[in-house]
Amino acid sequence: SSEVLEAIENVIQDVLKSLAQKKAPVLTLANRSDWRNIEFKDSVGLQMIPCCTTKQIRIDCPRSAPKFALMLKILSMIYKMVQSNTYATKRDIYYSDTLLFGSQSVVDNIINDISCMLKIPRRSLHILSTTKGFVAGNLSYTEEDGTKVNCTCSATVFTVPSNVQGIKNLISHAKFMLIVEKDATFQRLLDDDFCNKLSPCIMITGRGVPDLNTRLLVRKLWDTFQIPIFTLMDADPHGVEIMCIYKYGSVSMSFEAHHLTVPSIKWLGLLPSDLERLNIRKDVLIPFTKQDQKKLASIQKRPYIACQPMWKKELEIMAASKLKAEIQVLTSLSSDYLSRVYLPNKLQFGGWL
Repeated sequence: SSEVLEAIENVIQDVLKSLAQKKAPVLTLANRSDWRNIEFKDSVGLQMIPCCTTKQIRIDCPRSAPKFALMLKILSMIYKMVQSNTYATKRDIYYSDTLLFGSQSVVDNIINDISCMLKIPRRSLHILSTTKGFVAGNLSYTEEDGTKVNCTCSATVFTVPSNVQGIKNLISHAKFMLIVEKDATFQRLLDDDFCNKLSPCIMITGRGVPDLNTRLLVRKLWDTFQIPIFTLMDADPHGVEIMCIYKYGSVSMSFEAHHLTVPSIKWLGLLPSDLERLNIRKDVLIPFTKQDQKKLASIQKRPYIACQPMWKKELEIMAASKLKAEIQVLTSLSSDYLSRVYLPNKLQFGGWL
């Protein structure tokens, strides 16, 4: 905490120095959304390069002055929380002054900028993410406050803890981990008792694009158990994008890649080639939108696709067909096809990439 306080004090000192010299204070931020600032490493995923391009938030520029003020406001809130050892969610910060901040996304963006500028993980800033992910299966652990969580006993779903770093005594006999894109598929697999039928496993869903805590939990489970991790996503550009976030990270959070990515994650399904192999009827597939085409083209250009020839091939199949499919299309073969046939066969015969 002294490190965090010192980092914030240094920022404020620079602001005061500029004012004393009658200069306009400036906050310098790394350009988090610029691909030129990102390098791809097999072992880490997408990470920010040390000498990256920056942008300046100036107090004497009408466009950036409001952001400058909001950054100082949130820095002062963080400073007080670290001093008093209290925590707040990003939502709490937004609701402390909705008129000032304008929207939740403004707060989220500024917090990520501050975390990147100070080179301090968000958790150390005493800001908690709101968790939306779920976990189930063969896993038990103790939360920071001493609460014992046992997912193994039943088909109960547990919310991913809001302080993943604080959990301890992790125990599991799982043979693998399955990351499921959507909540509906996750619930369906739970109803079919998938976690116990084939062999014990841990199931996680970020319910779409994963929040920070879900990604941290996947990484923590990988570090602790070193078991294979598979993803089950829709066969569409959005599903591929979500899988890449778990595996390689995102551009905007590349400064925290070391804590968040698991490059050993495997793509289990739904593969574009599966649709042809399983003779899925064309009438249950969905035609691409312009947005889908744009998203797929951008994914195909990314640095990590070049070192994944099998993925490249699957994306080419998707691009050529201009059709996408949700995991639910497997119910057109039979209602329990996913848990009874598709997943057992894939896991048994190595049908992943």
